[in-house]
Amino acid sequence: MSPEDRKELISDIITALEAKPAPLLSDEEHRWVKMAIQKEAQSIELRKAIIEKTLAGLVWMFIVGVGYVFLEFINNHIAK
Repeated sequence: MSPEDRKELISDIITALEAKPAPLLSDEEHRWVKMAIQKEAQSIELRKAIIEKTLAGLVWMFIVGVGYVFLEFINNHIAK
């Protein structure tokens, strides 16, 4: 392929790409895309809430555990 043919081919490809309009979404497709985005956002929020509640539960479990150990220590060593 000669350099002239390459330039012509590239020019034809660029012209074809520029001439083709971007595809427009129908109302149904647009609504579906919005619902998919909303579902993903809700999934992210749910994941954040689960992580937050899990960490809060772990903190409370630690506090209760330390309290239990402290009470057992008092019962075994001081209350005698």
